[in-house]
Amino acid sequence: MKRRILVLVGTRPEAIKLAPVVLALRAAPWADCRVLATAQHRQLLDQTLGFFGIRPEMDLDLMRQDQTLADLTARMLSALDPVLAAESPDCVLAQGDTTTVMVAALASFYRRIPFAHVEAGLRTGDLGRPFPEEGHRTIVARLAALHFAPTATARQNLLREGVPAEHVHVVGNPVVDALLWTAGRVDAGRFRPQPGRKLVLATAHRRESFGAPLLQICQALRTLADRPDVEVLLPVHPNPQVKPVVERLLGDHPRIRLCEPLAYPDMVAAMMACTLILTDSGGVQEEAPSLGRPVLVLRDETERPEGIAAGVARLVGTDAPRIVREATALLDDPAAESALASGTNPYGNGRSALAIVEILRARLLAGDSAGRTS
Repeated sequence: MKRRILVLVGTRPEAIKLAPVVLALRAAPWADCRVLATAQHRQLLDQTLGFFGIRPEMDLDLMRQDQTLADLTARMLSALDPVLAAESPDCVLAQGDTTTVMVAALASFYRRIPFAHVEAGLRTGDLGRPFPEEGHRTIVARLAALHFAPTATARQNLLREGVPAEHVHVVGNPVVDALLWTAGRVDAGRFRPQPGRKLVLATAHRRESFGAPLLQICQALRTLADRPDVEVLLPVHPNPQVKPVVERLLGDHPRIRLCEPLAYPDMVAAMMACTLILTDSGGVQEEAPSLGRPVLVLRDETERPEGIAAGVARLVGTDAPRIVREATALLDDPAAESALASGTNPYGNGRSALAIVEILRARLLAGDSAGRTS
């Protein structure tokens, strides 16, 4: 008998990282994979699922303008519970640290359905950074039955918190699977800078960057763009704490291109076209090493220390002079740029989805029910 697995997606990063897993599950003869979209983010989620050819069987359509975390959490929990009752899956699977993931774990726990967590074990050790993601991660770790950790470091984090070793599996991150699949299908030409110039790709959207840190990031980008040999591409997050500030400070610079958030294949193409990436995004930290692009992380800490340790990323914070100094060193020294970009990606080799599906097969077909609570 086939085992039913309900996969939840709410945001674009979740769709990117779970798409390879969904496609692998749908190709597995033992699995009945059904996808539920919470639509925590509506437009970007739909774009990404469409790119991978995935159409959800169910859609809660929960996104509301100016929704608060408390409101979203309450509405999602109320909407998800009857779905779990009707679907009665053998396992619920979700990825990351969003409200969708935390609520999915809690709702599954209430229904005594085993929950499998992809990208488990990431930690900064500070519940306020990033907020609310770090809190969500720690809650999910207490509720999940299966933990798919991307790295050995993430596994050790879980073991220190008392998660049984037999419930934790190091599988890499399926974001690398998605990236390698996508990179062979896009053309970076539309993002290439003018001859003689280097493209700096930047993203900034985290809550802890709102206010003074974002002002510093914008100042640094403007200083870098003052160089005649640099162009900056900045997809602007629509959050009202971000967009007006960025447009006011950077919108008039001739070598800074502001644009709407890029669809996933376009973002991959932009990464392929650039020389350097400045970002506070977790996914970009995981993706860039596979493309050989150096990354400066615009945060004071990261739950992805493996990239720092492997020498493929550097933590620079949000101080404008430091950002400019570190970026200038890479832009002016090809050897330094090459050293930061030439390391092995510590987050996976493109086979994470297959590893996840095989572990699920072994657990579910063995009658283990992946740790179903009683």
